Amino acid sequence: MKQTRIRNFFLRFEAKSTEVEAEEKEEEEICLEYTQMRLPVEWITDEFEQEVKDKVKKKFLNAKISEATKDDLPSVLTIHNRAWLTANEPFRPIQIEALEKIYEYPETEILIAKVYGTDGGFIMLDFENDGKIGVIAGLGVLPRFQRKGLGTVLGVAAWNYFKKKAVEELRCEVYKDNKASYSFIKSLGFKEYDTKKYTEDDFRTE
Repeated sequence: MKQTRIRNFFLRFEAKSTEVEAEEKEEEEICLEYTQMRLPVEWITDEFEQEVKDKVKKKFLNAKISEATKDDLPSVLTIHNRAWLTANEPFRPIQIEALEKIYEYPETEILIAKVYGTDGGFIMLDFENDGKIGVIAGLGVLPRFQRKGLGTVLGVAAWNYFKKKAVEELRCEVYKDNKASYSFIKSLGFKEYDTKKYTEDDFRTE
């Protein structure tokens, strides 16, 4: 149930808009394909971490990263909805109640980045396999801060958070057509290990 709720927050099927499309759906089940990526913690050497940090614009090195509280959830939701409008992947706005349910899971943590007093981005983290695997479940950055290094700052914060929790490996998945996200995740050291296809059944919580 937890994984399904998180999947529903970030991975969305577009609603069918015409009868023709509905008929096509009956003939061929819709699938969303994602690239599975992994990063063993031992790959995150001090040298590699410094190399990644050096690529970040100086103004974001001082971004304040903190663990989100329940009061931060409306801001996280706003960032999510605005960020995904510019992303090349399926999307539709979600409600605050869905995010609140995810926030209540003890294995899930949300880190939020504040830049010049503005909440500019967030990264959602989860744990699997008895805490041995740390999952970057999703990341969102306001459009005005995109492609400027704030996502990388959040990525490094995720590294550090997971290392403190003694996870053995980090994982995430990227929508196959989202080349920008793929390049970003690859720049953090992640490598492909599999692909996965989701159908509508994977998005049902009831």
